[in-house]
Amino acid sequence: MRGGERNDMCRIERETGEERERWRRWGMGLKRLGERRVEKLKSSMVSRSRMKLCMIRAATTVLLWTCLVQLIALSGMWGPRVLKGWPTFFSQDSAALDVKLSSAVPIRVLPPKRVYKNNGYLMVSCNGGLNQMRAAICDMVAVARYLNVTLIVPELDKTSFWADPSEFQDIFDADHFITSLRDEVRILKELPPRLKKRVELGMMYTMPPISWSDISYYHNQILPLIQKYKVVHLNRTDARLANNGLPMEIQKLRCRVNFIALRFTSQIEELGRRVIRLLRQNGPFLVLHLRYEMDMLAFSGCTQGCNSEEVEELTRMRYAYPWWKEKIINSDLKRKDGLCPLTPEETSLALTALDIDRNVQIYIAAGEIYGGERRMASLAAAYPKLVRKETLLEPSDLRFFQNHSSQMAALDYLVSLESDIFVPTYDGNMAKVVEGHRRYLGFKKTILLDRRLLVELIDRHNSESLSWDEFSSAVKETHADRMGSPTKRLVMPDRPKEEDYFYANPQECLEISDEPLTSST
Repeated sequence: MRGGERNDMCRIERETGEERERWRRWGMGLKRLGERRVEKLKSSMVSRSRMKLCMIRAATTVLLWTCLVQLIALSGMWGPRVLKGWPTFFSQDSAALDVKLSSAVPIRVLPPKRVYKNNGYLMVSCNGGLNQMRAAICDMVAVARYLNVTLIVPELDKTSFWADPSEFQDIFDADHFITSLRDEVRILKELPPRLKKRVELGMMYTMPPISWSDISYYHNQILPLIQKYKVVHLNRTDARLANNGLPMEIQKLRCRVNFIALRFTSQIEELGRRVIRLLRQNGPFLVLHLRYEMDMLAFSGCTQGCNSEEVEELTRMRYAYPWWKEKIINSDLKRKDGLCPLTPEETSLALTALDIDRNVQIYIAAGEIYGGERRMASLAAAYPKLVRKETLLEPSDLRFFQNHSSQMAALDYLVSLESDIFVPTYDGNMAKVVEGHRRYLGFKKTILLDRRLLVELIDRHNSESLSWDEFSSAVKETHADRMGSPTKRLVMPDRPKEEDYFYANPQECLEISDEPLTSST
């Protein structure tokens, strides 16, 4: 082969080798690029998988916490049992957080619902003031339980002298009332729609039950009406259930409603606690339920110490209310029989004779005292530390309670329960119900003034036939056994209105020592 051809061949081989090298390098580059892309793809897939796994874990955690919160919210009788056996997969920090949360927001355990065949629906319209309605509500819950019917949340009186427009839920915690009694009776805020429409069309039976009735009356007379009409409306509920002769479970249920289920709204409770704190800052305090208000005097016809214009005004008011049946009243005779509320002047003498410290705070649990400062002058002179909710609180605190006498009475009720001494000057509904509640709380000191004997002693002292020392000794002796200590209720089967009131002394519900009880006289 010629030299030129060899050179050409060598050049071709070099070019071919270089070309192959370029192709090899290009292939290697492509391979590396593919590998990098594959690595990126793998990395992307791993990232997406991790992201999906994180999202699944987050969703699972949220779902588990949601289930846990829902279980706690339901918290029926089975709830705590389920949670008690829950797997302990939470960390110690989570467990510590759970403890903090549980201590801050306690789990409310509801009683199990009572299951029974519903015989119908009972609607009730209460009449009177706050404490008269309170006792009536307790009675009607007991009646509904005994008859196996559904009770509709009671309607409160808006047409009485006080004309308070408050609804049940404005004064009492309605949800607590319903849930705390659900193991005894089913209570609804309103009728089911179908029955509600029937009631709106007047298709229900309305009647006032007979006063002081035994529970058998409701079984024999009221239950057949409920079964027939499905809905029965009792339009007067005061004193409609007997004081005595009822099954023990009925008596205990009345107490449970009164002392546990009937809780005031949080707004009323908080304001009551504030008044009590303000009083406690200055030491012990006595609550005086001075029932010397215009409505009481007009109703009772008691005019001791009133001038002629006031007597005429009270008489006109008594005739203006047709349901106040007694019109012609001899005030002097009624007072001597102990049927009149003590006047502020008489109250001052009684407290002084009982050696009540003149420096003690006296909280006046009442509305506007008839005669104002003129009638309060002697009491204020004897006890200069007289206070009222209106003097302890700012006007803004009571703004929402104005013209709502039952809500104002609820404040006085709470303060009365917590006082060191409670002294009512008349045995009306508030005096009786507070007396019974204070017995339930451990027989707190309640001075039950004997008005009949007191006015006799006061008249003798004022006429100077009885010295102060003799007067004071007689008052102390009379009231030695009238301080709210344990006693038996006086039972008068033929005169239920005159026997001791169940709510003033619910003896079936009280924890009493083995010492024998004295009989009420």
